[in-house]
Amino acid sequence: MNAFINSFSEVGLELILLCIAAFAAGFIDAIVGGGGLLQTPATLLILPHYPVASIFGTVKIPSLAGTTVAAYKYSKQVKFNYKVLTACVIAAFCASLLGAYCVSMINNEVIKPIILIVLILVAIYTYFNKQFGIHQHKAHSIQKQVLLAGFFGLIIGFYDGLIGPGTGSFLILVFIAVLGFDFVGASAHAKIVNIATNLAALIYFSSTGHILYQYAIPMAIFNIMGSFFGAKLALLKGNKFIRIFFLIVVFGTIMKFAWDILVH
Repeated sequence: MNAFINSFSEVGLELILLCIAAFAAGFIDAIVGGGGLLQTPATLLILPHYPVASIFGTVKIPSLAGTTVAAYKYSKQVKFNYKVLTACVIAAFCASLLGAYCVSMINNEVIKPIILIVLILVAIYTYFNKQFGIHQHKAHSIQKQVLLAGFFGLIIGFYDGLIGPGTGSFLILVFIAVLGFDFVGASAHAKIVNIATNLAALIYFSSTGHILYQYAIPMAIFNIMGSFFGAKLALLKGNKFIRIFFLIVVFGTIMKFAWDILVH
């Protein structure tokens, strides 16, 4: 009886900690992406006795749920560019499936140093360019925007399937630096694309039986709550607030990649 009670208490504590991590991840992700930087490592730490593939599959459900809520919240106040969005979504979805399939065939440790350098340059540029992402400016024709959206959708979608952390932040960066969106518009569009990449990964992991639903469903509820408040705060505070938050998350992403490279 005591063994049962202890086992039940341990599972309850794990679930509480996972739900707290999911709420925080949803909050961060709704504003600037990068919630996976918190949610995935936390889940790996709290559930060390499960296979890594099961952890990756499990966290995709709360990520998808929270991102969907944030996208809906943004859609109330942001006008979407559906041509650009459609091209990016289709490309990212297909590439994410391919990336997930290629996980065991490509050594992503080789890619991480390159990403680290890119992130450092992004952080420096965003910090010193005070107008970056503050005002919307479209320098391309709609045809060129669609082509660029599809091209970068392929790259980031593949990255999400292969590695994952920071995908939302990379999407926001592309929508600002390449496609000319402001931070609010970029965040809104990035959420829709991120839904596609999460869905693609979820399809892959569910087909291989790597989802722990007893943890995934409660985590999804708390991720949704965090996403709701995060999106609400982002829309209320506007571009300058999101810019600051973006820099914080990019810095956190740099620290994670640097740690991964040094440890391995």
